[in-house]
Amino acid sequence: MALGTATSSSYELRFDAGRICLDLLATSHPVERLDGVVSLRAWIGGAGLVPAGTPLDRADGSWLVGFRELRVHVGQLVRALHAVAAPSYDRSLARVNELARAATPAPCAVRGEDGGLVRGLAEPPGCAGLLALVARDAVELLTDPVARAAVRECEGDNCPLVYLDTSRGRRRRWCSSEVCGNRERVARHRRRAALARA
Repeated sequence: MALGTATSSSYELRFDAGRICLDLLATSHPVERLDGVVSLRAWIGGAGLVPAGTPLDRADGSWLVGFRELRVHVGQLVRALHAVAAPSYDRSLARVNELARAATPAPCAVRGEDGGLVRGLAEPPGCAGLLALVARDAVELLTDPVARAAVRECEGDNCPLVYLDTSRGRRRRWCSSEVCGNRERVARHRRRAALARA
């Protein structure tokens, strides 16, 4: 799991949801963040699907379609964790399972610039293998009772993001304390100030 952010065309991609598959869901809010191949490459690198510096020259529009499709299916499955399964749930589950079966990129040890060994890939990654990494992460999340129970939806106003709550006492309320949490604190302060003036 990667933490932090990666810069895309005009905004930052977030990697703070606690799972790669949940970080993929964050790419659709508040606007479409996978708006082109450049942003998809930035997300793939930022999510840690490939070692730093791995060229993704083979990425094209079909990759973008594949990652967006997987995002829709993972979103349906995650949001239905505590709901009665619907027909779309079964279709999404079948598609995620199908994508998870593909061979993933094979890691290898290569010499880094300083002469030490670093992780590389045996061959350039393909779209199917990278989608499989994210789909397998979703399968692991959905089938692990402890992780599944820690999935939360952000309590921020109009924020549909989901995250894995690994906080002490399981009291995390927002997808990001700096984003939604800060908005809530500012709103609370304004409400108190308005009451004090009244």
